[in-house]
Amino acid sequence: MSVLVVGSISLDTVETPVGKVTDVVGGSTTYFSCAASYFAPVRIVGIVGEDFPRAEIEFLKARQVDLTGLKIVPGKTFRWGGKYFDNMNQRDTLFTELNVFETFNPQLPPAYRDSEYVFLANIQPDLQLNVLNQVERPQFVAMDTMNYWIAGMLSELKKTLARVNLLVINDQEVQELSGEDNVLQGARQILKMGPQAIVVKRGEYGAQLITPTAIFWVPAYPVEHLCDPTGAGDTFAGGLMGYLARTSDFSEANLRRAIVYGSALASFCVEDFSINRIKNLTLNQIRQRFLGLLDMIKCDEGEPL
Repeated sequence: MSVLVVGSISLDTVETPVGKVTDVVGGSTTYFSCAASYFAPVRIVGIVGEDFPRAEIEFLKARQVDLTGLKIVPGKTFRWGGKYFDNMNQRDTLFTELNVFETFNPQLPPAYRDSEYVFLANIQPDLQLNVLNQVERPQFVAMDTMNYWIAGMLSELKKTLARVNLLVINDQEVQELSGEDNVLQGARQILKMGPQAIVVKRGEYGAQLITPTAIFWVPAYPVEHLCDPTGAGDTFAGGLMGYLARTSDFSEANLRRAIVYGSALASFCVEDFSINRIKNLTLNQIRQRFLGLLDMIKCDEGEPL
């Protein structure tokens, strides 16, 4: 039932119209594991420097996150800095300092090799494939990627795609990977590369599930006080994968529910900096936001035409 996640752990400096924070915990693995841990135990493979806050390590342990695969090595933790503009749809990266993450070569502890649910966060596709080669019999594998890998490591990316069940990707990346301007047509092309389903992240416009036979769309939950969009996509993926692991049901109907739960978790994430808002949620709060999203997309048939 545990979910294995492999990816980045960072210390972020983020500026938005709301304010600015420095050296707060971030990275795809951090957001993902915090969200997924509400539904299932999580196993982390990652690397940090000696400067990574011990309080954050203790917090993750308290959230049923297994840190056997976390390496703490001499040097500085991966750092990233970004600035968001007024509508928060546009962001400039101010700096990227890989530090110890530059030599990240994920090796699974023996106890992790039986992981049934695997999320390959946004790292080099050859490293993602290396992780898959270390897992014995995964039941469900999902992955993320980005335009940098699409442009620079397409051959390796396609090898990884052929081994996964679900690809989580944004609309621009769909266009770049498929060569199609139309996102739906592009997703259809990507499905031929291996995944059984694609989730297209569309930021404030929600997310789409596309399979060979169906399309499902969930809106983003309307947030009145948007603070920081950083990590929302990884939080979404964590909620999605955590719910799938909790239910062990990979049907299309359950994938739809999982995406709604992912959207609910992501809506909490953007209400504060770092993982502050998703640290201490209750299952009832998550459930109520899930039901709120369901209510938003519910409509009866009405009078027949």
